[in-house]
Amino acid sequence: MPNKSTIEIKIRDLKKTYVMGELEATVLHGLDLEIYNGEITVILGASGSGKTTLLNIIGGIDQPTEGSVKFKDRNLAILNDKELTLYRRNNIGFVFQFYNLIPTLTALENIEVAAEISQKPMSPSDALKLVDLYDKKDYFPSQLSGGQQQKVSIARALVKNPTLMLCDEPTGALDFKTGQLILKTLADLNQKLNKTIIIITHSTAVAKLAHRIIHLGSGKVDQIEINKNRLKPEEINW
Repeated sequence: MPNKSTIEIKIRDLKKTYVMGELEATVLHGLDLEIYNGEITVILGASGSGKTTLLNIIGGIDQPTEGSVKFKDRNLAILNDKELTLYRRNNIGFVFQFYNLIPTLTALENIEVAAEISQKPMSPSDALKLVDLYDKKDYFPSQLSGGQQQKVSIARALVKNPTLMLCDEPTGALDFKTGQLILKTLADLNQKLNKTIIIITHSTAVAKLAHRIIHLGSGKVDQIEINKNRLKPEEINW
């Protein structure tokens, strides 16, 4: 279990309400949560539980209606658009279910684009090597399998040398065997580089990789589970 002395994200009384004309939809209802340095945290919940909204707020894509979201004692809830852009650029690496690669750029070029806008990037070649895909550096996305494209997207997030890696259903578009390889890649980055990784998923199987599992239901934390019997990626079946 990683050292829990350092809180990376501290959330208190988090509420999010979307206004659509005369209608209001509250997605998060006074949520409290901590994310710790060096952990893999899985936020587990069914569709509509609020997990994507929570991830977007942690990532600075969205802002809460009420409450505080502190990153190293800096409250993201009061930052303006420019400050949030810099926060995302310098601290967050995003991995999405759908890879969002630029089709006209090679694997290496897709990663170089992210490196160019980063404050403290690692070498794009090194990022590809870390996901075991350097031999495909000159391939275009259309020449890569789904799993390989997802590895490129992980390397694109990693090249920024982010404090947090936020993963939105990273195995959701992949078959079982390929999904295992992606989980292994994330587990290796956590172990070798001590990366703090947050994964949102509806899969209880994927959650077995985590150090902690946050059970989310109807916009609230139902349970926080310390995973004392973590599985290796190759042991996970779904």
